[in-house]
Amino acid sequence: MSDLFDLSGKVALITGGSRGLGLEMAKAFAQAGADIVIASRKMEACEAAAAEIRALGRRAFPYSCHVGQWSALEGLVEASYREMGRIDVLVNNAGMSPLAPSSAETSEELFDKIIDVNFKGPFRLTALFGPRMVAAGGGAIINISSTGAIRPQPRFIPYAGAKAALNAMTVGFALEYAPKVRVNGIMAGPFLTDISKAWPAEARERAHNALGRPGQPREIATAALYLGSTQSSFVTGSVINCDGGVI
Repeated sequence: MSDLFDLSGKVALITGGSRGLGLEMAKAFAQAGADIVIASRKMEACEAAAAEIRALGRRAFPYSCHVGQWSALEGLVEASYREMGRIDVLVNNAGMSPLAPSSAETSEELFDKIIDVNFKGPFRLTALFGPRMVAAGGGAIINISSTGAIRPQPRFIPYAGAKAALNAMTVGFALEYAPKVRVNGIMAGPFLTDISKAWPAEARERAHNALGRPGQPREIATAALYLGSTQSSFVTGSVINCDGGVI
């Protein structure tokens, strides 16, 4: 895999990179030769993830940051360039998908929090990193979306809307930063991350998709490596499904 998706000499920043899909992508990028910036809310978790990256023989920079807070994101950008010198791949992975009892019982605070983390933060980070990547001659940005964007259901409508906005943002930024920076997305289906521990037992074993099961976190790695490497040099503005064939 590291030969096919060679990221030697590159630096990747993954938000929400301390666990779940983010950590799996961070480890996959490191195994392909990249140094990694791990950004997440809890510094202790960032440090633990960074230790795993260093154990793979790569440099790792942990940074505590709430991506839903607009004013905190410039600090992440500046610290990342100061510590690592460059950022070649940005993965906007941090997200949250709390369920509400009903739409009428969704508070403004919860609504804003969902939009902030799933859309506002990725928008701001892409707007900050994109021009620097253009000036450096190239880069790749990957937005982790959800099949909820195209199959919304009651109880998570704000989340579905935020991910639909993320898909639209992917296309818009691909046009803004072309031809030097490619911007793509991965529309993830059900994965057995920490969130799945709260699912009913049946949902952890079966899924409404062609494969009939949820995905293992490692199964997103190849899609991310493809979009982050030069193997996808003619792909931008695309959102790839990684969902087991959601029906």
